Amino acid sequence: MSPKKIEKLEDKIIGYLNMQSWSCTTEDIAKNCKVSWQTAQIHLFKLVSEGKVKYRKVGRQNHWWLAGSYNKQFKKE
Repeated sequence: MSPKKIEKLEDKIIGYLNMQSWSCTTEDIAKNCKVSWQTAQIHLFKLVSEGKVKYRKVGRQNHWWLAGSYNKQFKKE
């Protein structure tokens, strides 16, 4: 995947999360961005490493938030 495509996908992920009032699963994000679950997961973890996105494991799923939204909902963490 070219750097421009990667950046475009990550912008799309951030845009989708920005529209949500609560967390999204990797599957939700993958479907919205029209990529595989694995591709979405890789880019989400990259965004975590950049401090743009946070997540919590709930059962077998990862639930994702934009960092700012997450901090508002879970102030102590």
